[in-house]
Amino acid sequence: MVTNLDNARLGVIGLGYVGLPLAVEFGKVLPTVGFDINERRIAELRDGVDHTLEVEPELLAEASRLSFSSDIEALRECNVYIVTVPTPIDASRRPDLTPLVKASETLGRVVGQGDVVIYESTVYPGATEEACIPVVERVSGLTYNQDFFAGYSPERINPGDKEHRVTTIKKVTSGSTPEVATFVDALYARVITAGTHLASSIAVAEAAKVIENTQRDVNIALINELAVIFNRLGIDTEEVLEAAGTKWNFLPFRPGLVGGHCIGVDPYYLTHRAQQVGYHPEMILAGRRLNDGMGAYVAGQLIKQMIKRRIHVEGARVLVMGLTFKENCPDLRNTRVVDIIAELADYNVAVDVYDPQVNKDEAEKEYGIRPLETPEAGAYDAVILAVAHREFRELGAEGIRAWGKAEHVLYDLKYCLDKSQVDIRL
Repeated sequence: MVTNLDNARLGVIGLGYVGLPLAVEFGKVLPTVGFDINERRIAELRDGVDHTLEVEPELLAEASRLSFSSDIEALRECNVYIVTVPTPIDASRRPDLTPLVKASETLGRVVGQGDVVIYESTVYPGATEEACIPVVERVSGLTYNQDFFAGYSPERINPGDKEHRVTTIKKVTSGSTPEVATFVDALYARVITAGTHLASSIAVAEAAKVIENTQRDVNIALINELAVIFNRLGIDTEEVLEAAGTKWNFLPFRPGLVGGHCIGVDPYYLTHRAQQVGYHPEMILAGRRLNDGMGAYVAGQLIKQMIKRRIHVEGARVLVMGLTFKENCPDLRNTRVVDIIAELADYNVAVDVYDPQVNKDEAEKEYGIRPLETPEAGAYDAVILAVAHREFRELGAEGIRAWGKAEHVLYDLKYCLDKSQVDIRL
């Protein structure tokens, strides 16, 4: 096994929101190959450009020991491999391990005697050693914990967050043997200034990751349900939360759409595993149902408000501001804004989408939605402020309302504007 950190040569497999920032940090201190099968992605990174906006050009330039490649041969000189590929769910909301299996097959073709493979992708407890490692063994012909070793260190990237970055978020680490665990922990300690937490096993580290976002999902589901209740009682949810927040231990969650590659996905990995061992999780799945239903709820609330204002619904034009799953980030993965759009389409409402942060070609390819360059002034019967991008906050209520007709509804999902400036809030 690799015992001297100074002899470590890293290969980071998958250069998305998780892999690239990690590769850049390691590329400052150790020889590192950033590998991705997307040749366009490799070309842009070689040109010093990151379209995800997670890594600035000057930070890319600082990683003097980092190279990029889409050629598997470039990985053969590595002896430590870190897998950072996506772990999505399928149409039936079951874990889709295809990217992990394919990455493990790639590892099997390059891993050598004494090498260490580390997984960062979010999975259910047991997946690394039950679903991934056997693939590496089968392709390589090597024996786990004899010829090669493994670790698991779950990613904690927060897309769009320039304060909490990969180096400033404490890292959980683990390994397949005590010696490997110590090595993995020391490896990450080279770049993680916030420190590390060495878990007792790979399964513990996997479980720790998957419950981080499950906890957030359940908490947001509670607030979403409270918002529905308060709406029926004629009480403003934000005012209630502000009042409750005066207590020191009240958790500051807010209602809203729950999408993205983590919170809206990870709970299904845990519930899948729970059902495999004969337990039917109730609270987690109830929270998922609540959060998955918020897009339809928002659309319904908008339609009711339009009817109250005597705005003809069928054939109406609605502007949806924001398509990404979170503010100030171009990430479209698993955005739940599309649920609102689909629900409004059922009412024969014409929906335009405006989001200056997104790649329009990517949005059209992924969702069949082509965001506008600029909305038409005075054209809309309703405007939904769905994502709190800084550009929208800077517009203010007056700038946003300029896109509405003389009589229109402004729905603020994100509490960007003062209550007095909008017609409806979540």
